[in-house]
Amino acid sequence: MPLSDFPLRASVAVSDIDRAVAFYEGALGLPVVRSGPSAKIAGGSRVYRSGGDDALNVYQSTTAGTSQATVATWYVDDLDQIVAQLTDDGVEFLRYEGLIHDDLGVTARAGGGRIAWFQDPDGNIFALESDR
Repeated sequence: MPLSDFPLRASVAVSDIDRAVAFYEGALGLPVVRSGPSAKIAGGSRVYRSGGDDALNVYQSTTAGTSQATVATWYVDDLDQIVAQLTDDGVEFLRYEGLIHDDLGVTARAGGGRIAWFQDPDGNIFALESDR
């Protein structure tokens, strides 16, 4: 059986699960599906739903925020609306040197479309992309 027959979920390490819960559930508005342990930490992980499926596993770990790459991307219809809403909810969007960003922090995506990046409190990088 090929792996393409099975669902795929992104996993993100955080240094403080309580702070992460405030960000993922509060600022991003992701609904929690379940919580459980992370290593020896009772309640140290959460699974969040997005797009109708279990999509994001957030767990407490000492390796939190060590990647400088985008860890997960949401593909959205109205990028400007979602960026504006998240900005109002306290999310700050990244601006990369060498790229031209609009007032919201959105820039052209390689190959067409548009993209904006933000970080969680541990520095994990996420993107929002749109073909428009």
